[in-house]
Amino acid sequence: MALVTLQTICPDALPAYERRYPLPAHVRTAARALMPCRTAALGGHVQACPDGHVSRVWDTSCRHRSCPQCASLQPERWLALQPARLLACAHYPVIFTLPHELHPLWRANVPVMSGLLVQVARDTLGTLLAAPTYLGAQPGLLAALHTWSPTLVLHPPLPCVVTGGGLTPDGHWQAVRHGLLLPGRVVMAVFRGKMRSALRRALARNALVLPEARRPQQVRNLLNRLGQAQTTPWTVHIRERYRHGAGVVTSLARSLRGGPVKNARLVAWDGDRVTCPYRVSPEADASGAPQQARMTLSRVAFLQRWRLHGPAPQTRVVRASGRYHHS
Repeated sequence: MALVTLQTICPDALPAYERRYPLPAHVRTAARALMPCRTAALGGHVQACPDGHVSRVWDTSCRHRSCPQCASLQPERWLALQPARLLACAHYPVIFTLPHELHPLWRANVPVMSGLLVQVARDTLGTLLAAPTYLGAQPGLLAALHTWSPTLVLHPPLPCVVTGGGLTPDGHWQAVRHGLLLPGRVVMAVFRGKMRSALRRALARNALVLPEARRPQQVRNLLNRLGQAQTTPWTVHIRERYRHGAGVVTSLARSLRGGPVKNARLVAWDGDRVTCPYRVSPEADASGAPQQARMTLSRVAFLQRWRLHGPAPQTRVVRASGRYHHS
């Protein structure tokens, strides 16, 4: 069976798709870059032993951030730098998730919405942990923007890594008390209020492009409905702490490069349909492997989902703040 990769699917499926559905400029650039990756079209170079014992020809890589073939080296380099940066303390994974009702607004305003999500998550954690009631100190925070679900549909959670302590205003280290970073209900309520307020301000200054057939008052009404915690969940997961940050940071590295589809996930392509596995449940089955299922998508459906997650130019996928800020 021939190896299935994104580079083998795009030349067959993309031209017909592009004639029917217009592609954003950055998605078109990504597709044009990754299709000839590591082929003779980009040239190559020779690595040879000076004594003539070994000689190998290497095809040139495109090095585009959305190319799955070029996606392994950059995350590994980033991970290699993190041990020297991480504080020697426990770390908590925290995941912020927007309600599905905001997805149309996200699709129409990806740069603005992603920036607001990162800013609000940072302010939520910073405000609560700075309060004497909880920690009374400034923690370190790393966040990675991640926009896809296991089935490649739009699902923009924001995974964060938060230090289990921080620096007090007088310069002393204060550890998290009793092993509890923050109460989940309190974090959800503050996150909900800050995000709705940020969206209202962006709407008032005309910084948001409204989805089709939506008027400003309809968006305001939607934000009012989303304020009812009983009917619309603003889910925030605060998971069990790790005694060190290396394991948690490794999970963030998956968002750095390569996009939502790694070549290892593509198992079949017959010229019209793509088959790939996805994780059904984080819990392992009887054999100890993650529980998985397979989905088969038409070429149009597959490309529709893939194009949703291409990062626009100048997008910073990983953000740092607090004690992890670069300054």
